[in-house]
Amino acid sequence: MQRAGRHGRQPPEGGPMENGVGQEPGTPEPPGPAAPRAPRARPRLVFHTQLAHGSPTGRIEGFTNVKELYAKIAEVFNISPTEILFCTLNTHKVDMQKLLGGQIGLEDFIFAHVRGETKEVEVTKTEDALGLTITDNGAGYAFIKRIKEGSIINRLQTVCVGDSIEAINDHTIVGCRHYEVARMLRELPRAQPFTLRLVQPKKAFDMIGQRTRTGKSPGDGRMASGKETLRLRTQGPAVLEEGPSPSEEEAARRVDDLLESYMGIRDSELASTMVEAAKGSPSAAQLAQGLDSVLGEFAFPQEFVAEVWAAVCHPKGDKE
Repeated sequence: MQRAGRHGRQPPEGGPMENGVGQEPGTPEPPGPAAPRAPRARPRLVFHTQLAHGSPTGRIEGFTNVKELYAKIAEVFNISPTEILFCTLNTHKVDMQKLLGGQIGLEDFIFAHVRGETKEVEVTKTEDALGLTITDNGAGYAFIKRIKEGSIINRLQTVCVGDSIEAINDHTIVGCRHYEVARMLRELPRAQPFTLRLVQPKKAFDMIGQRTRTGKSPGDGRMASGKETLRLRTQGPAVLEEGPSPSEEEAARRVDDLLESYMGIRDSELASTMVEAAKGSPSAAQLAQGLDSVLGEFAFPQEFVAEVWAAVCHPKGDKE
């Protein structure tokens, strides 16, 4: 039997390895650049989805924003992406507290609410406020998120939470953001009737006849704190990150309440953006400058910006 030479000897168990060849203890490693590490593989994120009115379960992956998400869902169920009005998480019901926003928990189940019947409603604006809270799906459709008790719209039984606003006085608003629609409605003259063309989400049998009104909730449109979530972005790739802390959720809730009070909209993602801007601003004046640079289209009034800054930076001064 041939005797193994020095470099053919097997390394002692647990000894150092270099390219699969053992080195004797105390022998210095040959100089040279370290081998580059292989890039870490990104996790494959697969989500389950159904149509809210009933369908088989589909699987979707590979999206980075809401429009791509809708396209993936539409591909699974062989429908057009424009058929999807909005999505809810973990419930097939028109529940605005479970509305899909800019974040999806890795264990969330996505239900897509698609176009149902179209209806026209004549409204007379007898007060400045109609009692509507408007939001949008990030893909061109604005819809009703909340109806205030005792309001003008509340007295119209044909108007429901979840209805998409397709046109105002035959002027289409498809493609408009929710704050633009809220501004149009706010600027309509009093005592002059106008027409809303609405599209209601298609309902399953057990949902027919519901007229959902959901109140405000600390978790409105947000993920549970501490959960790992997929954050969708309008530009760039989606980002996997931890959920917001309890203090950040509370600050966002306060700002969301202010948005509804001043503008007639609720938008948890916009509220979170404003919270981040306020945390980095030493004064309300600097916050106003920061918001103008990134959210100038909103034209926030100075008193509103001051209240946002106080709600985020001095929450203990607020009285409930």
